[in-house]
Amino acid sequence: MNYTKPSAVRLLNMLEQKIIVFDGAMGTMIQQKCLVEDDFRGSSFQQHPSPLKGNNDLLSITCPDVIEKIHLEFLESGANIIGTNTFNANRISQADYNLETSVPDINRAAVEIARKAVEKYQTGKSAEEIQSDHPIFVAGSIGPTNRTCSMSPDVNNPAYRAVTFDQIAEAYREQAVALIESGVDILLLETSFDTLNMKAGIYALESYFEESGIRLPVFLSVTITDASGRTLSGQTLDAFYNSIHHAKPLFLGINCALGAKEMRPFIEEMSHISEFPVAVYPNAGFPNAMGEYEQTPAEFAGIMAEFAQEGWANLMGGCCGTTPAHIKALTEKIAHSIPRKLNPHLKLRFGETAHSNSGPVIVGAGIPFYSGLESLNINPDIGFLMIGERTNIMGSPKFRKLILNDDFEAGLAVARQQVESGANFIDINFDEGLLDGEKSMTHFLNLIAVEPDIARVPVMIDSSKWTVLEAGLKCIQGKGVVNSISLKEGEENFLMQAGEIRKYGAAAVVMAFDENGQATELDHKVEVCSRAYQLLTETVGFAPHDIIFDPNILTVATGMEEHNHYAVSFIEAVRQIKKRCPGALVSGGVSNISFSFRGNNPVREAMHSAFLYHAIHAGLDMAIVNAGMLDVYEEIPKDLLELVEDVLLNRRKDATERLIDFAESYKAEGTRKIVKDTKWREGTVEERIIHALVRGVTEHIVADTEEIRTKFDLALEVIEGPLMAGMKVVGDLFGDGKMFLPQVVKSARVMKQAVAYLEPFMEEEKSKSPTKTKMPKIVMATVKGDVHDIGKNIVGVVLGCNNYEVIDLGVMVPCEKILETAREVNADVIGLSGLITPSLDEMVHVAGEMKREGFKLPLLIGGATTSPVHTAVKISQQYDHPVAYIPDASRAAGVISKLLNPASKAQTAQELLQEHEQRRKAYLERNSERKLLSIQDARKNRTAIDWKNCQIDKPSFLGLQEHTVEVETLIDYIDWTPFFYTWEMKGRYPKILTDPKLGEEASKLFEDAQSLLRDIVENRRFQPKAVIGFFPANSDGDDIDIYTDESRKEVQTTFHTLRQQTAKTDDKPNQALSDFIAPKDSGRADYFGGFALTTGAEVEELAGNFEKQLDDYNAILVKAVGD
Repeated sequence: MNYTKPSAVRLLNMLEQKIIVFDGAMGTMIQQKCLVEDDFRGSSFQQHPSPLKGNNDLLSITCPDVIEKIHLEFLESGANIIGTNTFNANRISQADYNLETSVPDINRAAVEIARKAVEKYQTGKSAEEIQSDHPIFVAGSIGPTNRTCSMSPDVNNPAYRAVTFDQIAEAYREQAVALIESGVDILLLETSFDTLNMKAGIYALESYFEESGIRLPVFLSVTITDASGRTLSGQTLDAFYNSIHHAKPLFLGINCALGAKEMRPFIEEMSHISEFPVAVYPNAGFPNAMGEYEQTPAEFAGIMAEFAQEGWANLMGGCCGTTPAHIKALTEKIAHSIPRKLNPHLKLRFGETAHSNSGPVIVGAGIPFYSGLESLNINPDIGFLMIGERTNIMGSPKFRKLILNDDFEAGLAVARQQVESGANFIDINFDEGLLDGEKSMTHFLNLIAVEPDIARVPVMIDSSKWTVLEAGLKCIQGKGVVNSISLKEGEENFLMQAGEIRKYGAAAVVMAFDENGQATELDHKVEVCSRAYQLLTETVGFAPHDIIFDPNILTVATGMEEHNHYAVSFIEAVRQIKKRCPGALVSGGVSNISFSFRGNNPVREAMHSAFLYHAIHAGLDMAIVNAGMLDVYEEIPKDLLELVEDVLLNRRKDATERLIDFAESYKAEGTRKIVKDTKWREGTVEERIIHALVRGVTEHIVADTEEIRTKFDLALEVIEGPLMAGMKVVGDLFGDGKMFLPQVVKSARVMKQAVAYLEPFMEEEKSKSPTKTKMPKIVMATVKGDVHDIGKNIVGVVLGCNNYEVIDLGVMVPCEKILETAREVNADVIGLSGLITPSLDEMVHVAGEMKREGFKLPLLIGGATTSPVHTAVKISQQYDHPVAYIPDASRAAGVISKLLNPASKAQTAQELLQEHEQRRKAYLERNSERKLLSIQDARKNRTAIDWKNCQIDKPSFLGLQEHTVEVETLIDYIDWTPFFYTWEMKGRYPKILTDPKLGEEASKLFEDAQSLLRDIVENRRFQPKAVIGFFPANSDGDDIDIYTDESRKEVQTTFHTLRQQTAKTDDKPNQALSDFIAPKDSGRADYFGGFALTTGAEVEELAGNFEKQLDDYNAILVKAVGD
């Protein structure tokens, strides 16, 4: 891929030096001219049969002086790039004026005017002056057309499209060719409201570049239509990014629809996810009732300058409503701003992209990424991927019957069920002799496109016919997967299909077939896949992570001896392919393995689960499988598992016969027993309710609540009366230290169940209910990037017990959502929680945004990594109103009460400010006393190790090993002290059990935990796992390079370690982790080890079940034990 125009090199150089300025709104400037019909007709179109007023692009022919003057005004305002007056100069848009045949002429005229304007602007200037202004570039503007490929204009026919992918692509190509031939420097596909339209444009450009040998830089820009952060066709920004990533644009931006203020969260997100230079050119606010944009140049430039200050942009300009005055103000405001730098973590996500005169080139494997309406980024913690198979006409009799009966609507329900069951992709296949595959694929994908709950996941287009695959590719706006291509028909056909798939922006499943047929033997499988990998990466330019090999899962237990090794061969092939083809993925169709036992679901389910267990351990990334036909591996009956694995692993000659004999008589059995005994009943109903709340007894709370409800006029009075009276007792006991957190959580569980029972009555009484005292509202959230919520949940429970209304937004909550919710509910306080270190930065960000958006309510900070010092030094500095650090749940209610009480809030705020100031001073004094070395001096004082003579042990294995552990074997290793700390019971285990104050409740809590553990063990509720890895490594200064293999030729990734810079005494070194890995120049082979542990995803599931039952106590108990 080479940029063939010399101006591209100048543009790339400018990117390094400054934020490039784009022009403003051509349409706005034309409107200000108040042109009439005759102006649009000019002399060339006087006899044209259709009205032409409003066809701004035509003015390049009929009023060239007007357009040239506008270009000059933007150039004089400081624009480095001007866009041609060709936004609608395409065949589809011009059809509204019956001017399709004039498209080439309009584009040529527009480029000629832009070039003339640049020449006039530079006339009389010296070479030095031109250079100091930086070069000027002309971007060929290509709008989205006025049709959409992804949506139907007919509500009664959702599969209908007013335009096809091919028509859009043809229109883009015709316009682009005219622009290129006329001399533009850049091609700008802008204002994309439908990603499929843009993908058609990318396809058209790539095809032309390939055929002509010409390549220009491409600038892509998307439109986010509202505060939801989605395009008009429904994609999230991250999904859009994944969908167009294959275009490798020189700029990737957001424009139109929103003003700069409203665009802020989206351009911030784009700057965080994009490995390409980022562009932003918003509207001048929103139009008023008369359609006029009122945002002043100063206001516009001020907001844009904030983006520049944040380091979010490489190019800035204006869209609707922005005039030369707006661009001039912008140019002046960002004159000394530093352009955005690439976020280093993006190299790990997508591989590394280098920009040079040969264009953007990706290096390294990166991670796999896909998209539907939402993104699917395959981070290492995502785990195994499930491809739903029930929308495959060859694999689902139900789906086949529906489609053959032309009931595509009912077929959508099958697809929906797959997504709801957890499928990461849906595999869609219409290979049936009675069907028109291309038509059926197009029809069904068009239907899916307007069903957001289905379309959110990526699509795997499955067919043995290339024409059907291509038809499917023209229907999906996300980044999907083609299933499949192969070398069966030779290299030429394979390379052609792969090249087309790459231009469509999809990944590809590559079957282990070649000219000699299907690969059934291990060596043949690996040979075919290795050959295909080399062709795809070296000849086609495929990214390794876009290659998914299917080494053919074949049926075992057929009675034919030569088939007995098929499962073992597949598993070993997976292992070898992952080594030989770094970065590539491996998949397969699992149901094939058990086809001999069709009709016997228990045996098939066991075979699928056992096969996947071994294949995943070998490196299998994904599989086409019916999730409903999978057993939990550990729950397969031992006798059946042994027989199944004998077959799969080919462990004995009579394995097939033994499994067949067993299958004849095998029937799945299961029993459940639930035993619950209650004895407690005493006192009046009021006494019983208070007793139940204080003691945390749920058994009779609904019956007691109903009994007492009849004594009050309104259900609300039951809450405000006896229930709150009981919770007041709980709060008092907790505040006095006579009741402990586990008990409070149990009390809250009782309260929740009572309130849930009363809610229907309160809804019914709402219109009659007298005005009630407003409960203060607390919006709480674990900040973006953090999934930990035990502490937050506990604080929420305590606050609920103290008559506060808690709006808990959950985990991973973006800043915008927190602030938006606080406004919506008219919150009194915002509380932020976080456990991991990056959460601290996010809390600082939220505080800054609260200040920027004019919030005045108190901000509470809590969580394991938070501290009073960080709150004072970092967070409170960003916000002008009270910021309170909450060390534990017991303090929360008291602090909030003081901050909200009119009599005490001013004094409390002043006290907080004084505390923060004292901590900041102490922090600065401590740090001023610390002598810091320069990084160069610190490196000179590195840890001294005699690498020539020291012993370096080689690990017993290299790569990754996954281990599954039984909970029972872990119990003796549990350190219970942190468990009690979670419940804010400070003391070491086992001493805490005999503590005079805490002992009784600690013992009860401990017994509940033991009871839970017994249940977990007996019912195998958790599946703890560990992944251990050892890798060849050497250090390079403060960095540790991890190699792909022992040859140490290719660096897989690099860990950047920090070095201590505090001046040391007694000849102690300034250490970095890299000191303990042998340096490259030592000539020694060293290794890097790591591990990751999980109690299992089942922890969240079990806790969630308790939360649905309004049982906070057991939900938190499960998470605490899991931790």
